[in-house]
Amino acid sequence: MLVRLFLFTALTAVATLGRPVDDGIRDQVLLLGNGADPQDLDPQVMTAFTDQNIALALFEGLCALDEKSSTAVPAAAERWEVSADGLTYTFFLRANLKWSDGTPLTAADFVASWRRALLPTLAAEYAYLLHPLNNAEAINTGRMPTSALGAEAVDERTLRLTLERPTPYLPALTANPIWFPVHLGSLAKHDGLLQRGAAWTRPGNLVGNGPFVLTEWLPQAHVKVARNPHYWDAAAVKLRGITFFPTENMDVDERNFRAGQVHLTAELPLAKVDHYRKTSAESLRLDPFLETFFLRFNTTRPPLSDARVRRALSLAINREQLARTLLRGTRAPALHYTPPDCAGYTAQARVGFEPTKAKDLLAAAGFPGGEGFPTLDVQVRNDELHAKVLEVIQAMWQRELGITVTISPVEQKTWVGNQQTLNYAISTARWVGDFVDPVTFLDMFLPDGTNNWTGWADRDYARLISTAADAADPNSRYEKFQQAEALLLNESPIAPVFFGVRSYLIHPAVRGWEPALLGFHQYKKVYLQAR
Repeated sequence: MLVRLFLFTALTAVATLGRPVDDGIRDQVLLLGNGADPQDLDPQVMTAFTDQNIALALFEGLCALDEKSSTAVPAAAERWEVSADGLTYTFFLRANLKWSDGTPLTAADFVASWRRALLPTLAAEYAYLLHPLNNAEAINTGRMPTSALGAEAVDERTLRLTLERPTPYLPALTANPIWFPVHLGSLAKHDGLLQRGAAWTRPGNLVGNGPFVLTEWLPQAHVKVARNPHYWDAAAVKLRGITFFPTENMDVDERNFRAGQVHLTAELPLAKVDHYRKTSAESLRLDPFLETFFLRFNTTRPPLSDARVRRALSLAINREQLARTLLRGTRAPALHYTPPDCAGYTAQARVGFEPTKAKDLLAAAGFPGGEGFPTLDVQVRNDELHAKVLEVIQAMWQRELGITVTISPVEQKTWVGNQQTLNYAISTARWVGDFVDPVTFLDMFLPDGTNNWTGWADRDYARLISTAADAADPNSRYEKFQQAEALLLNESPIAPVFFGVRSYLIHPAVRGWEPALLGFHQYKKVYLQAR
């Protein structure tokens, strides 16, 4: 009798423990695979998409992005007006905006935050997204004081922005983290006004204005956020919290999903796509994604300083074969750089698989049949996708050009840092559009572009992008982009490989998680509901 009672009690205890995903459904806590540990939670200096995912929970801009349409919708601003000439935007803030510490958030906070983001000493890589503001570029390069910025707090709830030139996508720009307000009092208290990595982004110190607040950040373990009671739309936020897991290994991420450890994975291993298609199609998501996977070449390093070498490497990649076999048809081959039909723009220039031409170019550069070509190293982000793609390209280059490259997997922080400092020969790279317009892809490679990371500086390319920015006629603007992209593909500081898709697993209890072309999700719309 005692034995039976013990067994019954033990089995009952096990049954009530549940899996983390079940506990999350009960407690309304979303468990999210996020792909990498944050480099920084300062929205004005972050560059990684995985960091931006967390920023969207902790901060909010004037506008947010609608997942379905990728258009700007009201967020901290309840509405806005545009002047007839397109040079003045007036944003009207909501009446009940507060920081997460309960203090009022005003128009002056936005202006002060943007001035901080443009400081040359901060060297924010995404500062160029603020350059449509009058004098912003001059401030960012140290030629003008921050007080000259074309942003004025008319009163506590009204912002007047004056622009250098008409920028019809400006509301969408304000949904990007570089435009988010930061609590300057907290930054000053923790020495974060002028430097990165300060303690103001740590739990207990970080003051934001988003739907959630930071409660825990354990490096290489998790980042936890909890519902912000001072958020203007707190009543609409159904989740009580989110836990972000920095799992860089996609196989581990997938196993975590099967074990009931996460509701969503960051990505899905390529080898598992067909399995889920056949057995658990309801868990598999293949969402459209405005992204290009490409290779960066360090053009300051011989022999990559020779455009003929770079173009030969690009032409020796059989993208269609790679997409059909390795990628299992989940992603389209990228025969140009900007994703197709980007706000109606599709590049006319192409870089296809032309092995004979590639051999001729390499020979003309002094390496016939690959003879004398040095062994170059390719750094890849430490995950299955990057490594396997490069293994295929490595074999193609060996077969078609007779050259050898080595592959070095590194963690995301190192991968990004090496690109920023040109501490690499060849690197994998991924770029997700900041808004739906070709300029978000093409202006990356301006000579002074803070996300260029190739060492390539071409004045003709810069002139074309600048001319496009000044063009009032959309057709003329797109024609300049066509010329710029043709030049980019010919000079080949990069080699596009394939266009993106969000390939991941999702638990059936997750509601409100819409496919998002730009990958930005409004967490306040998300909730968990058992079947």
